[in-house]
Amino acid sequence: MLSRLGALLQQAVETREPSVDLLEAFTEHWRGITGYYLEATDESVAARQTDIPWRLRQMLDILVYEEKQRPAGETGPCLEFLLQHKLLETLGTLGKAEYPPGMRQQVLLFFSRALGQLQHPLLHYLNVHRPVQKLLQLSGDRLGCGTEKEEVQFVTVLCSKIQQDPSLLPYILEGKSILNGRRAPELQDNPREESLEHPPGTAASSPPAQPSPSRRDSNLVTCLVGLCRSKKSRVALKARENVLLLAGLSQEAAVTCLVRGSALCQLLTGHLCDLYSAVPAGTDPADVLAVDRASWRSQGDGTGDRGFPGKESLAEFLSWLDFVDELVMGAHPLVADAITEAVEEKFFQGILQPQLLQMSELAVLGATAVLTATVRQLRSPALLHRLVLFLLGPHRHPETPGDTPHALRAQLIDRCDHLCDEISLASLRLFEELLRKPHEHVAHNLVLRNLEARAYLQRGHHGPEERGPPETDPEEDGLDLEEDPYFTDGFPDNFGATKNPSTASSPTGKGQVSEVVSSFLCLVPEEAKTSSCMEEGGYDTYVHDALGMVQACRASAAPWGWPSSPRALESCHPGVAFYEGHFLKVLFDRMSRILDQPYNLNLQVTSVLSHLAAFPHPHLHEYLLDPYLSLAPGCRSLFSVLVRVIGDLMQRLQRVPQARAKLLLVRRQLLGLVPGEQMDHTVLFKGVVVLEEFCKELAAIALVKGPPEGPP
Repeated sequence: MLSRLGALLQQAVETREPSVDLLEAFTEHWRGITGYYLEATDESVAARQTDIPWRLRQMLDILVYEEKQRPAGETGPCLEFLLQHKLLETLGTLGKAEYPPGMRQQVLLFFSRALGQLQHPLLHYLNVHRPVQKLLQLSGDRLGCGTEKEEVQFVTVLCSKIQQDPSLLPYILEGKSILNGRRAPELQDNPREESLEHPPGTAASSPPAQPSPSRRDSNLVTCLVGLCRSKKSRVALKARENVLLLAGLSQEAAVTCLVRGSALCQLLTGHLCDLYSAVPAGTDPADVLAVDRASWRSQGDGTGDRGFPGKESLAEFLSWLDFVDELVMGAHPLVADAITEAVEEKFFQGILQPQLLQMSELAVLGATAVLTATVRQLRSPALLHRLVLFLLGPHRHPETPGDTPHALRAQLIDRCDHLCDEISLASLRLFEELLRKPHEHVAHNLVLRNLEARAYLQRGHHGPEERGPPETDPEEDGLDLEEDPYFTDGFPDNFGATKNPSTASSPTGKGQVSEVVSSFLCLVPEEAKTSSCMEEGGYDTYVHDALGMVQACRASAAPWGWPSSPRALESCHPGVAFYEGHFLKVLFDRMSRILDQPYNLNLQVTSVLSHLAAFPHPHLHEYLLDPYLSLAPGCRSLFSVLVRVIGDLMQRLQRVPQARAKLLLVRRQLLGLVPGEQMDHTVLFKGVVVLEEFCKELAAIALVKGPPEGPP
């Protein structure tokens, strides 16, 4: 770097008068730069074709060399000259004029190198941080201007200096709010500011710093966020890393200035809303959910020949959402709270809620699909918590029929049973994605709060540990299902008979688990089973899948403090009327119509129920996985719903000629073994296939989870 100074510098050292010679060389180069503007006649000559870049490099070399020859912290004459004569102010003006063409690029490079290579703390000086602010104003919101590389180098140096000394942040932000024009509290009557403006050995050339009256809505934060949106992936990545650095500062005064003295939260959230609005409303929900989880570190994932219309917009939205999510996870709590509050206000309530509550089916379908992708994308506990409360509300008390304290929750659940099957499918996918998130309030709000009192159990002369068959509807009391050989074929020998503690297996023994498993496996009669006739994976496959799902649910629920055994009935109010809740009611209603619904919809309903059954809460285990509950009058459980479906199924199959052969054909079609073709009762047969698979899933989950711990 010093080779071009060569003999000059060596001679300066030998004569023991380096300050005079260095200062003369420094000022000579500066006069050469200013003289260009007096002598040049061709305004089209680019800056890089003049001697300006060379002279700027020589000036920097002199400053660096001078600093190395002097004691640490002492200001040399060349640096004094630069500060007193406001060289950086002048360079900033030349860069703003962009004359000669490309001058802004040269100025940015000089600022970056000077601030990065000089060890002397410069940014506290008024004649340094003021031109830095003005240069940032030039760089803000100018994407694609050709200087993005130099701009990101410049802000990277600034952020590095701020990381070393967070007290610099108010100086660079100028201590003035962009939105309301008021100064941030951190700079009002700051006792350090005047002394920092004029460190020892520096002439006082100006009064203490004050906010510029010609303040523009552009500063370090706006410049950084603008660069974060660059189409150049390396520029965008570096800018985002610097935003993360600023947001993660540990000094409370600095991050308070970042929140109150800049538009960081508004800029981040505004761009999120813009990107969301750019996703086409008619994007296929299946395409939305097929997009891989985005990463803020990668760009351009939405492009390609195989992409669907709107994929690039969706990928950009999810990538920015991931960046905001990463910010919240790594930011100082003050910054994280401010960002999450802004996201909730501007994005959740301002954008999502109106779209989710409108009546247009096409818009609702697209909004629900993108919302599902949003839920899947979030990892930060703070943003996830805000989103869960926004969607479901804070309520944790048991529901009552017709109770709708949270309009959005009620609307979303109702859409799981919508007249439009596509909306129902999209809504069920949303709730399954919510149940996958590590947030206790989801399961509690949707289901558990209604099971707390165990009011679904029959009380009276039966002891709490006495288990009986599923209750039938009052109007079915006179119907003896056991008279129908098709209905009872393949059921356990004791199906339909009340179990007595003296004959039942031990409540915590292996026998009970095997009986539960057998009850689910034998629920579908042999006449309706088809999987045993196909060359498919055996029951071990279901157990393996169930083990993974149960382990994932246990890992999520580990911090939630759920009990290991059901609540004692003695502590439950005996007069409480059981209501399964809005969510389970819709799921059970859907399950009861499994023989009349589209195949994909049935798969989604059973998938949500399987996920609920996998949760390690004893009340869910009991209510969803115990076939022998003595249900209170008018109550239903998952098993009782399945029993009624089986009864309906066997009556229908008796009316279909060659039902078993057609069932086998439909199953082969679903497996892709034979071409699909339309036939009568196809929906019915597909429903039977789903029903059989679902019973196997429940049996596998019950086997993996084992018996409920403690007394029933």
